[in-house]
Amino acid sequence: MQLPERMTIPAEVMARQVGEEVVILDLASGNYFGLDPVGARIWRLLTEGKLPTEIRDILLEEYDVSHEQLEQDIGRLINELSAKGLLKLD
Repeated sequence: MQLPERMTIPAEVMARQVGEEVVILDLASGNYFGLDPVGARIWRLLTEGKLPTEIRDILLEEYDVSHEQLEQDIGRLINELSAKGLLKLD
C-alpha cells in the first residue's frame, strides 16, 4: 500500500486525549471517532506534522511489527479518517 505524502487536519476537527485513547470530533458534522492507543499515537504524530512515512519509521522503532503490516495499518487508518472527513489528503 502506498502511503499518501501529505495530509492536513481540517480546522473544524478537534481531538482530545481520554486515557490512552483519543476521541476525534468533527464540529461541522457532529461525528466522532475513537482511536485505540496505537491509533492515538499515529494521530499525535500527525498533529506534530510528521509525514506518513516518518510515522511508519517511528512506529517501526516502537513496535514489533513488520514494515509491510505497519504500512497497511497506517494506510487503512488514514483512509478511514479521510473518508469520515477527519483528514484531508493533500
